[in-house]
Amino acid sequence: MGLIYQRVLLKLSGEALMGDLSYGIDPAIVQSIAQEIKEIVAEGVEVAIVVGGGNIFRGVKGAAAGMDRATADYIGMIATVMNAMTLQDSLEQIEIPTRVLTAIEMQEVAEPYIRRRAIRHLEKGRVVVFGAGSGNPFFTTDTTAALRAAEINAEVVFKATKVDGIYDADPKKNPDARRFKSLTYSHAISHDLKVMDTTAIALCKDNSIPIIVFDLSVPGNIRRAVMGESIGTIVGESCEII
Repeated sequence: MGLIYQRVLLKLSGEALMGDLSYGIDPAIVQSIAQEIKEIVAEGVEVAIVVGGGNIFRGVKGAAAGMDRATADYIGMIATVMNAMTLQDSLEQIEIPTRVLTAIEMQEVAEPYIRRRAIRHLEKGRVVVFGAGSGNPFFTTDTTAALRAAEINAEVVFKATKVDGIYDADPKKNPDARRFKSLTYSHAISHDLKVMDTTAIALCKDNSIPIIVFDLSVPGNIRRAVMGESIGTIVGESCEII
């Protein structure tokens, strides 16, 4: 089976880098993710990544604890840069050229986000990691993933999570929860299925970018997704609800 997607946006949650730890970054997990990315880069896939920061600091929780929401969100953005730099280091340890581009300028450690520069890096075969979210408070890194995917003309958004797709209920709480193989954007939004926030799904819908949700912990799943194998759940305009 050949490549289905040539340019992809991979959305990683901060929690995905945490592994079984209660906080922070598990180097073994980051290294395994880097190896999987190396496999698809070797196939000629152009890879951009948006990484969250929830393993270090989550703005919503900070606000709930009494912090100013905008301030809390900015702290969360800085946390994503820490994750982005960690991922960059793991990729470059295995000889994958990587650039971190941040929405908040941090010129000593990363390049500022410039759309044309990001696209040029991808065209040159470099992995691009977007840090600091969108640079704006009140927007999630899921929304950033959808936004950056549209800006760089990515063909798909891969939402790599700890579950194997989208369910009609929380599978941890409801053993009878049903996993969808495919969904429309409208169904995901109207039924509040928590795949991504509403703004992110709407952005993907407006730009006809499919979303594929799959379990990151299964070795080889990133490559399977790129090859078009049926894993997880796909969300798209013409998808049947099955």
